[in-house]
Amino acid sequence: MSETVVKVTDVWKIFGARAEEAMAAVKSKGIGKPEVLSEFQCVVGVQNANFEVARGEIFCIMGLSGSGKSTLVRHINRLIEPTAGKIEILGQDVSTISEKELRRIRAQQIGMVFQHMALMPHRSVRDNVAYPLEIRKVSKSKRWAVSDHALGLVDLTGYEDRLPRELSGGMQQRVGIARALASDPEILLMDEPFSALDPLIRLQLQDQFKALVAQLKKTTLFITHDLDEAIRIGHRIAIMKDGVIVQIGTPEQIVMEPADDYVREFVQGISKLKLVKAHSIMQPLESHTGSLDGALRADHSADLDQLIDLAVQTDQPVVITEDGSDVGVVTKPRLLRGIQGGKDE
Repeated sequence: MSETVVKVTDVWKIFGARAEEAMAAVKSKGIGKPEVLSEFQCVVGVQNANFEVARGEIFCIMGLSGSGKSTLVRHINRLIEPTAGKIEILGQDVSTISEKELRRIRAQQIGMVFQHMALMPHRSVRDNVAYPLEIRKVSKSKRWAVSDHALGLVDLTGYEDRLPRELSGGMQQRVGIARALASDPEILLMDEPFSALDPLIRLQLQDQFKALVAQLKKTTLFITHDLDEAIRIGHRIAIMKDGVIVQIGTPEQIVMEPADDYVREFVQGISKLKLVKAHSIMQPLESHTGSLDGALRADHSADLDQLIDLAVQTDQPVVITEDGSDVGVVTKPRLLRGIQGGKDE
């Protein structure tokens, strides 16, 4: 079982002068967000959030503006203090640590990348990336070596001496990622880092980032308002609405088994061809009574696109295999329902 790197337990965040009173009323009376606002003039930003993130996982937190996703993630490095609940980093409750230890964790264990990089315009690319190490009094030769290595990871070798204004938006964003990687952090917090970029550049950076995280085994919390982006890069997705996590699941689970109408509206326009796998739509082998002699076969991890290519070649169901054994069948009606997503056959 993968090691848990981040654990969020029963976290609430209420903003306002009477936040503690409001929290007490929530616990004792079970009042909701509207009552908290009317009775205490406080705003509920996060409501009873619970999740764990495993080592090397990309955990996407997705929601519209005002859903609470950025507020939630800022609890991880204690930029925001929770009104109630607990946040643990590698088993350590960050609310109990000293300011000195918190600064160490922020500097060495957590890297954060924002939508706007705030690169220092008078400093070279190399110096921008090396700046966190400079603050820690690392020698110039070592921090430049680390900076050059980090720039190589994001394909910016040769641009070390350029100024930020000489780079495109996408390249500046990669400088920001390199700066976050320079301290070799355990955790990356990504707050809509690609949302301001052109669509093509955005897709390229998404692919590059996902490959880089897999290579370096970085645990990542990635904030986005774009479900396509979350599905493209996330191992799991948490969907938020009004401060509440309404569903957590793999991209396939989110699309195929939406928890409510809110999630269903989000996923209805998502292409399922590369997302939904055979194991999600297959029926038991014994459910098919006819002959399967000569039937085409596909692995249980085959996606809908691959299954369609096989289905058009035959009138028989496609037999699904796992570890060399036949485990199920996908009929054409079942395949069509899979393309629709979220509907029973």
